[in-house]
Amino acid sequence: MANSKSALKRVRQTKKRTARNRAQKSRVKEVRKSALAAIESGDASASQAAYNRFASAADKAAKSGVLHKRTADRLKSRMAAKLKGVGAAAVGA
Repeated sequence: MANSKSALKRVRQTKKRTARNRAQKSRVKEVRKSALAAIESGDASASQAAYNRFASAADKAAKSGVLHKRTADRLKSRMAAKLKGVGAAAVGA
């Protein structure tokens, strides 16, 4: 356990940061799941809106360092590929 005042402060700061990072990461996961569900439903406009929310959350997480920038880009790219498939299916149907 920390003994000095500065070490106790670092413990408090770490707890705050951990909670903030965990919440942000959890938000990305929740928005990602809802976007995948929207894509699975096949509704193109709802899927696009869900993708936009997901991309925004992923970019914010990357900006603050919760996710690596390339990780966020990779997730967005994969989601966009799935979204493109929904658009083609909607046009073809």
